[in-house]
Amino acid sequence: MIVLITGGSSGLGEAITRLIAQQPGHTVYFTYNSSLTNAQKIEADLGNAFAIKCNFEIEVEVNALKTKISELGIDVLINNAYSGEPIKTYFHKIPAEDFLADFQKNMLPAIILTQAAINTFRKKKFGKIINVLTSFLINTPPIGSSVYVANKAYLEELSRAWATENAKYNITSNSISPAFMQTTFTNDVDERVIEQIKESHPLKAILTPAEVAESVLFLLNSTQQINGINIVLNSGANIK
Repeated sequence: MIVLITGGSSGLGEAITRLIAQQPGHTVYFTYNSSLTNAQKIEADLGNAFAIKCNFEIEVEVNALKTKISELGIDVLINNAYSGEPIKTYFHKIPAEDFLADFQKNMLPAIILTQAAINTFRKKKFGKIINVLTSFLINTPPIGSSVYVANKAYLEELSRAWATENAKYNITSNSISPAFMQTTFTNDVDERVIEQIKESHPLKAILTPAEVAESVLFLLNSTQQINGINIVLNSGANIK
């Protein structure tokens, strides 16, 4: 299969890119913004993984990727990229324009690229959309996560709509909601917060990107009968 993963050059995205590319029969395209060196290393390590520069805050680059989606004829789109801090400050202290700014640089590109992917999938009568959400939507959201959670909740509902509207075209839309992970995305989170998360975890262990990547691979390989679901990776800390 031909797979496109956004934000696939570092953190969880890199783990997903590497795992899928290691499976036989897959060609993986992954986007990067500032991680050029790491993107080149992934390409060097894996002969079937190819980097595409795309800054979600630059409209020209997003539109170029939109056009490229139809040219590549992808079978799978993995919406993983997210730019910004998962933890900011209390909701009442966040400027209202910050919500709009984060939506514009994260959700709008995801919408544009997914529309392009669905148009391709409908022509092929096959396709898979996999969205990376967060277990914050099921667990008690951490203080300061209102902007991040709002965007992920928006994507969660879009995922359901995509599943419903496109099922008859043999297109699936599923999601994963991982608990907190230590990646470049969460580097700025206070060590004391990380220790609290670890202590409150049923297994007393932080979820790893490799574990999450395995769940993405499961959805990639699964039957088209699996559609509209959300796999939560939080060791049963909260069950919805």
